[in-house]
Amino acid sequence: MASSLIRYFDRYSRTVKTEQIYGEAWMRLIYGNPLGRMALWLVVRRTIFSHLYGLKMKNRASALRVLPFITKYNLDVDEFAKSAFDYKSFNDFFCRALKPSARPIAPGEKVAVFPADGRHLAFPDVALAGGFYVKGAIFTPPDLLGAAGEKFAGGAMLISRLCPTDYHRFHFPVGGLVGPTTETPGWLYSVSPLALRRNLRYLLENKRQTTLIESPEFGTVAMVEIGATNVGSILQNGTTGRMVKKGDEKGLFSFGGSCVVTFFQRGRIVFDADIVAQSEGCIETYARMGDRLGEAR
Repeated sequence: MASSLIRYFDRYSRTVKTEQIYGEAWMRLIYGNPLGRMALWLVVRRTIFSHLYGLKMKNRASALRVLPFITKYNLDVDEFAKSAFDYKSFNDFFCRALKPSARPIAPGEKVAVFPADGRHLAFPDVALAGGFYVKGAIFTPPDLLGAAGEKFAGGAMLISRLCPTDYHRFHFPVGGLVGPTTETPGWLYSVSPLALRRNLRYLLENKRQTTLIESPEFGTVAMVEIGATNVGSILQNGTTGRMVKKGDEKGLFSFGGSCVVTFFQRGRIVFDADIVAQSEGCIETYARMGDRLGEAR
């Protein structure tokens, strides 16, 4: 992973591709250049840039960006729940709903699914997760979950990284009873590998929301939605205290790249072999929400 390119494995074409990075020049300046990194205090830690850019993307004039964006990144308009001409702002488009048929949910009571579209890393042992970004770097479930993280010692973890080009609603990977969502304040660093290769703790220092799900098949499952640069907000659908089905919508991110981390307790899931093999080779796997992730033990 020494290359500055971001490559990933496409689960559908079975090929390795190079990611088109939204705002690549800016990202490389801020996170890859010593002078650029000096601006992080203003751009990220003060959250000024993300706040102002978020307001800009909610302005009606930003709707003019929608069609060029669709064309540049070759998005499939047939998946959209409404016409590409009907979005009132770029953020309205960014938070778009899809037709139910666009994301079928993998069947089976003991099958877990990906919680979001994106590039995924699956670690059967969470202690091995950090090495993808920075050799020798590790983090533990309590680093992200606090005291609740003790339940996931020796457990499994899925990191789902959403790019600005991805569908930005997140869903439940398993069915079960939803606990309350807690919010941890933080910054808005990028969660791109370009940034995390410089400092893995960006993943731990960003603002995030955490929810525990009690699943009959998988035990306790934790979902952590992590904000990032240009993410104005993380919006939950109000499912606390309800029984949900696998694939039900949990919430959405406003404009920007973002991340969902899912924890499973030790011995409760077997991830599918293809995504584990790619993760062991330090390659993310592109997969869509609702596709099969693994199976309960």
